[in-house]
Amino acid sequence: MQRVSYQHYIPPNFGYVENDLYRCGQPNELNFPFMEKLGLRCIVWLAPEEPNQNVMDFVDDQEIQLHHLGVLEGGNASDPITEDVILEAFDLILDKRNHPMAIMCNIGRHRTGTVVGCLRKLQRWNLASIFEEYRRFAGPKVRILNEQFIELFDTDLVRIPVDPPAWLYYY
Repeated sequence: MQRVSYQHYIPPNFGYVENDLYRCGQPNELNFPFMEKLGLRCIVWLAPEEPNQNVMDFVDDQEIQLHHLGVLEGGNASDPITEDVILEAFDLILDKRNHPMAIMCNIGRHRTGTVVGCLRKLQRWNLASIFEEYRRFAGPKVRILNEQFIELFDTDLVRIPVDPPAWLYYY
């Protein structure tokens, strides 16, 4: 009898953010079996360009809602994420009906890291811990402007739903 082995490969910069909330860079075909196991309902896509066609096909096949928030108007891909995009992302992230969810950009470093950093600030993490997590995923390509954005982000602008995820104020 021949044994079949199934290996699951995680996408670049994959991480568990909170219960039913994940982060990563754009997955490829080798990552799809792993991503399928997450049972995603929603993806918040933060890169300025559309995901590649394989990702779009995967999203369609799995009936995942894709919200493309990273569209640039007159900027370039290395511009920092805007406050409006962060707030729009939080409207989706804090709505439990969208979970399980993944936050993604091309590599899963800067835009994704900034959104997660602002979420940590909303959860009242201290800045040292927020920056340590951001740097762990950014590696040697840390962007000081992103850290400054996180530090100065005004959490009072975030609309908290009536029934937020349990992990929002767990800490």
